[in-house]
Amino acid sequence: MTTEPTPPPPSRAGLSVRTRITAAVALLVTVALAGAGLIVYWVEGRALDESLQGEVEQELDEFVALQRTGDFTTVRDLLEGFLTRNVPADGELLVGWVGDGTLVQYPKDDLVDSPSFQEAVSSLVVDGGTTYLDTDRGEVRITAQPVAQGSQRGALLVVTYLSEDRSELGQTMRTYTLVALLSAVLVTATAAWVSGRLLRPLRTLHQAADTITATDLSRRLPERGNDDITALTRTVNGMLDRLEHAFAGQRQFLDDAGHELRTPLTVLRGHLELLDTGNPQEVAETRALLLDEVDRMARLVGDLIVLAKSDRPDFLEPGATDPSALLAAVLTKASALGERHWVLEASPTLPAELVLDGQRVTQALLALADNAVKHTSPGGRIAIGATVVDSTLHCWVQDDGAGIAPGDEARIFGRFGRAVVHAGDEGFGLGLSIVAAIAQAHGGTAYVDRSAPGPGARLAVDVPAVLPVVLPPPAPTPPPADAGDPGDPEQTQVLTWPTS
Repeated sequence: MTTEPTPPPPSRAGLSVRTRITAAVALLVTVALAGAGLIVYWVEGRALDESLQGEVEQELDEFVALQRTGDFTTVRDLLEGFLTRNVPADGELLVGWVGDGTLVQYPKDDLVDSPSFQEAVSSLVVDGGTTYLDTDRGEVRITAQPVAQGSQRGALLVVTYLSEDRSELGQTMRTYTLVALLSAVLVTATAAWVSGRLLRPLRTLHQAADTITATDLSRRLPERGNDDITALTRTVNGMLDRLEHAFAGQRQFLDDAGHELRTPLTVLRGHLELLDTGNPQEVAETRALLLDEVDRMARLVGDLIVLAKSDRPDFLEPGATDPSALLAAVLTKASALGERHWVLEASPTLPAELVLDGQRVTQALLALADNAVKHTSPGGRIAIGATVVDSTLHCWVQDDGAGIAPGDEARIFGRFGRAVVHAGDEGFGLGLSIVAAIAQAHGGTAYVDRSAPGPGARLAVDVPAVLPVVLPPPAPTPPPADAGDPGDPEQTQVLTWPTS
């Protein structure tokens, strides 16, 4: 039964970022210009009304001032005198009204004789005030100032044509609208051009990222400029470096593990296929041989699990550890690995306590001791020591064997890496890689120390020498009256560890 590959999800069609930026800028500019236009229209309309009101009030004030002079004995004379002395402004008409009809007007206008005008001003000439009238020449504003002398009554009518002034305002707003539209188009085109230039590195980043596949992580994105896009490109390239390194290590690990597991599996299968179940002696021999191979596989799987766990945050359990006591315990345990002359070279200046994972460091030193046993003869000298140099705990295992050939330093600490394989050595080449993983988890390194005098090899592990932080005891509280002696307050230790 074959399983068809799952098709990739369909791409979602939508507007590009450039289009959305351009549309947003166009909308904001249009709203801003339209709002500004409305504000200008309202302000200019108010200014126009106030200007017209000021002109009308000026005419009325002059008429009242002329009336107060007392030079005129009748309303007719007062209106004639005012109209002969004042010249109306553009779009303005002055009308003198006496009794029930027009006395005089300036300039001459047929509007005064229309019935609608007569009807509109019939009440104004008595009570005064302002009214508006729609005519074939547009809307007009009529303001009346009544006047009376004895039994004579009349009024001064100031008639203002609003269409001319309002047409000028309309022309101004049409000009503003045209300029605003051109400005909006120009700003939108500029936004499209600028956003295109700003987003061009992202398009290049997208096209380059599409060419990078899971099987080829060697390509990198081009870095140009020194802006946020360039910083993003550097970050992506750094991520690709880490992914390539991780994938290469994983691929190498799987290849090596598969190669190492293939041999014991082949042995198991071959002996099981050739096993004569009717021969008890052959069954017993085959059983012993297969159990030995199973033990070897279990050991290999255990080492692989340790290496896999070395990248997890819970791989280490650091705590306050006495380095001198740790070295003494390692020497005692290592003495059972082989008949060698074991020597302890602990520095007398070691701190009383350091923060580290004592079990993992013990595991690393025992792995180095086991490696030294494999490369020395019975009775050979193996020294285990440690000292603190420049805030670094320097641990080592030194033997008097044949040593390590130049060029093998890096390979022996790799997974399944081996230099010289002696007869009877059934290891897999994972011991020193576990040592390197433990050192790296502590924030240190494992290496071949070429500075040590004498023959043989000296393998070292350097980790930060982190001291426990001791907090001062809390302030004592007075004990209750019936309490006994509280004793000395205990100190609290806070253990810190650098990020590995």
